Amino acid sequence: MTEPAPPSATDGSAGHRQVSRIVLLDPDDRILLLHGFEPDNPSDTWWFTPGGGLEGGETREEAARRELVEETGITDAVLGPVLWKRRCSFPFDGRRWDQDEWYYLGRTDRTATDMAGQTDLERRSVSGLRWWTVEELSASHETVYPTRLAELLRTLLDEGPPSAPVLLETERV
Repeated sequence: MTEPAPPSATDGSAGHRQVSRIVLLDPDDRILLLHGFEPDNPSDTWWFTPGGGLEGGETREEAARRELVEETGITDAVLGPVLWKRRCSFPFDGRRWDQDEWYYLGRTDRTATDMAGQTDLERRSVSGLRWWTVEELSASHETVYPTRLAELLRTLLDEGPPSAPVLLETERV
């Protein structure tokens, strides 16, 4: 089983790669997830939120917006607060990735997507995307990252955004 973050930038520096992700919700409170797979093993699949690594002097919010446009074609998302933060480590595309991820709340009225802006690696490791209800996520037996996303989404929808970002459990795959 592999972790979900097809990197959009190569970052050979030591330490954790800085990543921004978006928990993008439509007017019906469905979440948009990408369906990823290991490039050398397409049967190893998972679902994950849009996002990726910071490039150049980008802020976390700038990276989140850029990645959303690249991966989904959605340009009109309204970003809200950072919901969750986590550290993770996983093998992907022949190397180990250590990431420090921030998850922003995002809202959009647009549900049509366009994957034409994806990077070469994303085209080799993402097979599509889908809008999910919290009920569908809860009932699914597929691998979804972050772990416990259905539970986290249910809490978000029931209680609203947390007053400060919630630190999620570190995941190492």
